[in-house]
Amino acid sequence: MRVRYKNAIVVIYMIGQIRLFYQLLGNTLLAHTTNNFVWFALTFWAIVETRSVLVASFIAGIFAVTNMIGALYFGHFVDHHHKRTAMLLSSVISLGAFAGGGVLYFLTPSGSFSDASSVYLWVLTIILMIGTVAGNLRTIALSTTVTLLFTEGHDRANGLVGTMQGVSFALTSILSGLVIGFLGMGSALVIAIIATTLCLFHLLTITWQEAAPIAESDTSHPDLRATIGVILAIPGLMALVFFNTFNNFLGGVFMALMDAYGLALVSVETWGALWGTMSVAMIMSGILVTRYGTGKNPLRAIMLVNLISWTTCIIFPLQPSIILLALGMFTWMFFFPIAEAAEQTVIQTIVPQEQQGRVFGFAQSVESAASPVTAFLIGPLAQFFFIPLMTTGAGSTIIGDWFGTGPDRGIALVFICAGIIGLAVTIIACYSRAYHALSKHITSA
Repeated sequence: MRVRYKNAIVVIYMIGQIRLFYQLLGNTLLAHTTNNFVWFALTFWAIVETRSVLVASFIAGIFAVTNMIGALYFGHFVDHHHKRTAMLLSSVISLGAFAGGGVLYFLTPSGSFSDASSVYLWVLTIILMIGTVAGNLRTIALSTTVTLLFTEGHDRANGLVGTMQGVSFALTSILSGLVIGFLGMGSALVIAIIATTLCLFHLLTITWQEAAPIAESDTSHPDLRATIGVILAIPGLMALVFFNTFNNFLGGVFMALMDAYGLALVSVETWGALWGTMSVAMIMSGILVTRYGTGKNPLRAIMLVNLISWTTCIIFPLQPSIILLALGMFTWMFFFPIAEAAEQTVIQTIVPQEQQGRVFGFAQSVESAASPVTAFLIGPLAQFFFIPLMTTGAGSTIIGDWFGTGPDRGIALVFICAGIIGLAVTIIACYSRAYHALSKHITSA
């Protein structure tokens, strides 16, 4: 009888934890959608206003730099404060930035944003990027909350997070394209302010039990030495961080040029709708991870996903086809949540819960550090080398007959080069000592 009573208590407790987790997921869905909506809307609007590939590249670079700097502090903050406090602060920063951006936009004279060298354009971009990047504080807090709420099945909980991100991405892509296409940037900012306000007030109604945060003599700045020590104590974990960093280095190519490539093929409304439609792949993937997990060794899943993704990046740009591009987008977006869930599961499995915030923050910061380098370099490289090469240069003469010519084919050639490099590095990583050491550690854990 006593055993049944204890089992009943455990069941009731788990139901409560799951219900709380769903409330957090719903709140994060609104916040995540709003933050990404602002990022996408800003990028689409800036490209349409200025007609410059460099603008898209620099916006991506500013986002990556801001995220790189913020992630270390975000992870440190999460470890030394309650997770709910971190999530509330995230919403407050986003709301302040979107409101400030709205004031600047509506008070600036018409036509001031149409020049790529406009100071107003870049001040607005920095303000809005701060609000968008502040959402990563919530993301790190949510990852550590998964460990807090569930003692096992982290990969499946991460699958639910991936499903949420897929739904968010679908909504973001469709809404940003339609709002910029039909209403404009001003309406996008008003929508973001209203949505973030609702998100903040809803989060105030959600509470949960948490242990006291880590107490240290100085909690104002991240302790990089201690964080690196935690990572180095686990064989192969630092190698995984640098592997993902290199992937992000190449991924910066797509971050900087994908919108310019897509908008060269279709209108902004169609491009936004295509992103939204293809986002169904993320939802499907998240559901599969929730149901089946990432396997006994999530590190193996990471490598397999990279092999497939980089191969796809070589194939889809071979011809200027929106169908090939859509298939490439679908494949990449299907496997992305699996890689994300697998990486989070690795950290949640082998890193102590009270230290996970700093590890997530360090990994996010280092991995993000590569993207701005690529984003800032690849825009000018594409604009002044690859695009002329495939428009009137030697490339158009040598492979133009079957590959095609023009600015979009120059961007496509950049994608193919990145895919070849990414595939080669992944194959090398699969045979490395670090991979086998970390795999062994994960299996034993």
